[in-house]
Amino acid sequence: MAAVAAGSRGRAALRLLRRRLIQAVPLMLGVVVINFCLIQLAPGSFLDLMTAENQVSDPATIELLRKTYGLDDPVWLQLVKYIWALMQFDFGFSYRQNMPVIQAISVHLPATLLLMVSSITLALAVGVAAGVVASVKVRTVWDSLVSIAAMFFFAAPSFWLGIMLIVLFSVKLGWLPVGGMATIGGVGGGVAGVLDILHHLILPTLALGLFYAAIYARVMRSSMLEVAQLDFVRTARAKGLSRNRVTVSHVLRNALLPVVTILGVQMGTVLAGSVVIESVFSWPGIGSLLFDSVSSRNYPVVLGIMVLGSLVVIAANIAVDLVYMWLDPRIEIR
Repeated sequence: MAAVAAGSRGRAALRLLRRRLIQAVPLMLGVVVINFCLIQLAPGSFLDLMTAENQVSDPATIELLRKTYGLDDPVWLQLVKYIWALMQFDFGFSYRQNMPVIQAISVHLPATLLLMVSSITLALAVGVAAGVVASVKVRTVWDSLVSIAAMFFFAAPSFWLGIMLIVLFSVKLGWLPVGGMATIGGVGGGVAGVLDILHHLILPTLALGLFYAAIYARVMRSSMLEVAQLDFVRTARAKGLSRNRVTVSHVLRNALLPVVTILGVQMGTVLAGSVVIESVFSWPGIGSLLFDSVSSRNYPVVLGIMVLGSLVVIAANIAVDLVYMWLDPRIEIR
C-alpha cells in the first residue's frame, strides 16, 4: 500500500510539474513584454551614453551604431526580435562588458545564488526554530524575547542593519571583513579559499536573512498555536504520545505549510534584497552588475537580469507546490 501511495504521489507530482511548466510559458512572455515596454519608456539609451563616453559626434558613425544594435527598427520589431532571440537562449550583447549578456550574468550569478541560498537557509533555520520555541513556551519570557527580536529585525531596514553589523563586527571588534567576497591577494585555493569566502559571507547573510527570519518566526508561532488546537493533535495526546513526539511529528509538519507559502512568494523580494545588500558589502553579484547596467543604460543586461529574476520566482513557486504535496498528501494542487 505504501509503494502504491508513493507511486501515485510521484505521478501527481509529474503532472503538476508538467502543468506548471506549460503555464510558465505565457507568464514569461508577459514578463518580457512588460519589462521591454517599461525600458523603452525610460529616458535615454545606451547609445547616447556610449557615444558621449567615447566622444563620438560623427552622424554617420552614430547611424552605423544604431543599425548595428538594431535601434533603427520600430519598437514592435525590436520586441519581436528580442523574443525570438530569447527562444534561442540569446539574451543579447553587453557593450559595457564587451561580451554576451548571458556570459556577463553568469560571471556574477554564482555570488548572488550563494548569498540567496545562505540567507534563506539562515532565515528558515532561525525563524522556524524561534517560532517553535515561542509556541511551546507561549506566554513566557522566551515567547517575549522571540517576539521582541522578531519585531526589531522586521522593522530594521536591511541596508541599515548591514551598516550596523559592519560597524560592530568589522570596525569595532575587527572579527569579520568589511566587504568583498574574498581577501584581496587571495589566500590560495582548496579549503582555505572556501573558508575565506564563508568568512566574507557571514555579515551579508545576517543582514539579509534576519529580516526574513523575523517573518518566519511570527508566522511559525501563530501556525503552531493554531495547529496545536486541532482534533488530530488532541487525539495524539490522548494516545499517550510524548509532548516532543506530538510537536515534531504532528504539529510541526502541518505548521510549516504557511511558512513554505511565504517562502515561495518572497523569492522575488529575496533577489531584490540581495541587490541592496550586495551594494552595502561590495559583494560581486548580480546587484553590482544591475546597478552598473542601469547607470550606463545597458538595457540588454537589465532585461536579462529581469528575465532571470522571473525564472527564479517561477521555479521557486513550482518547488513550493511540490513541497506542499510532500508535507500534506491530502492537498491536491491544480
